[in-house]
Amino acid sequence: MKNMLLLLSVLVFALDLSQAQSVYSVNSTFNSIRQNGVSSIEAGGDTVWISPSLNFNIANNADWLLPTGIDSILNSDGRVFSLSIDGPRMAVGLGYSPVVNDETVPSAFGYYFSENNGITWTFSDFPLDENPPDNCNDDLPYNGSCDIAFTYGDSTYFRTRITVPQQSPPYSIAIKNNIAFSANWASGLLRSMDFGQTWEKIILPPATAQSMTPDNSYTWTSSFQGTTVARYDPRSDLNLLGFATFIDESNQIWYGSASGINISTDAITTSTDSINWRHVTFNGQANGLLGNWVIDINQEPITGKIWMTNWVIDSQDGEQFGIVSTENNGQTFEQHLIGEKINDIGFKDGTIFAAGENGLFISRDNGKTWTKSPIIRSANTFIKESAEFFAVASTSDRVWIGTSDGIASTDDLGTTWEITRVNFPLSGGNVFDPQARSVETFAYPNPFSPALHELIRIKFEVKQEGSVSVRIFDFGMNLVREIVNDSFPIGEYETVWDGIDAKGRKVANAPYIYIVEMADETVNGKILVVE
Repeated sequence: MKNMLLLLSVLVFALDLSQAQSVYSVNSTFNSIRQNGVSSIEAGGDTVWISPSLNFNIANNADWLLPTGIDSILNSDGRVFSLSIDGPRMAVGLGYSPVVNDETVPSAFGYYFSENNGITWTFSDFPLDENPPDNCNDDLPYNGSCDIAFTYGDSTYFRTRITVPQQSPPYSIAIKNNIAFSANWASGLLRSMDFGQTWEKIILPPATAQSMTPDNSYTWTSSFQGTTVARYDPRSDLNLLGFATFIDESNQIWYGSASGINISTDAITTSTDSINWRHVTFNGQANGLLGNWVIDINQEPITGKIWMTNWVIDSQDGEQFGIVSTENNGQTFEQHLIGEKINDIGFKDGTIFAAGENGLFISRDNGKTWTKSPIIRSANTFIKESAEFFAVASTSDRVWIGTSDGIASTDDLGTTWEITRVNFPLSGGNVFDPQARSVETFAYPNPFSPALHELIRIKFEVKQEGSVSVRIFDFGMNLVREIVNDSFPIGEYETVWDGIDAKGRKVANAPYIYIVEMADETVNGKILVVE
């Protein structure tokens, strides 16, 4: 047994080294994606659109293009936080992340809308409440001037004003025809009946209510100067914090909050003072939600099942990460991937893809069993093992996966993959930095943290076919590791180093030099290792 364990440890070490010694031919295009971290993907027909810059790709072409008329993204701070497509109509939720009091705060920026497949765009400002009048008395929080009065059913209530974009990014947007719903954190659920020209706030049930109808009255509570007052306030009610929204094939509206799932049969047609809601929360049952925090909702096109992610708000209450599905409008749920933190769920030809913090999970039997995808490799690169999987979308013939380390796509439901990464050209720049200077080699990310980044990629160009070696030296020019020693034809290549020396030890924090020796020339660069 001891010898068997020793053999296994040697094999594992050998596998780790083989990954570190991988060399791939790369194709660097001028029309590139902006960054390798892609958290939002949406598709229609043969076209896929991605965050953060609204790049799009048609029919898996090598080039990723940019639409015209999106100055709020290209020349300003706006970044894509959410996407929705309904035929030729598209909606894009924009956010940004300013630094406030030394902290990065996700904030709302606005929306882009298109009615012609993204050829032209109309910008819509994010709707905020007006500032309170100068004579507002802060000691009277709901006197009709400081707060805003609203009507639901036959009753009048007061809600706190949302006057700043901080903490209200559009995490999710859903459209059908000219109607749009946007789920935002502090601003909750917003609705536009005229494709983004005007917006109205949708009133949501209190976290303690299982339903909301205009025939009854309700109490939302808020903390004010150390006391509890009756006020509609997202700071004091988790169900008012919006993270997901979806319009199903029956035109029902689904809204995911930090307090479960809310379902309405008439939110798409009824005035805001009369919308009916059913509110489902975690109850600890085997046929209920796994957790109260719902950040993604989608519908499987073949079965019609609604699927949603469940995250944990209160682990002490028994909540768990995972996903659930329902085929009876949320009366009961099937629980799947219990314990896995899933970011997005997508479908293609009866196969379900769940993109999560710990990898990509695939089910080919309607969620009964799941397989975790091994390291995704293509002919030219791979997605590193520590990557987080963020988003899933399907074009007419491919499934697209957004990760923290690039985009993976497959036309055979996950048997083989193609990978798109920035792969910044050695000669010149790309569409986002066309004036970049030409270099002979570079390494990224640099500085390099093995614990944080897992590996550093070294890019070089072979101009004459022949032998190539890539070696790492410390600043005393002592050999640390040889990671490449082979023959290659003409082309651009990329290899990786995991911060391990030739004896399998982690290297110390320090600057290192890598030398690429080729048949006709030798080039070098510097790597700064920091933990």
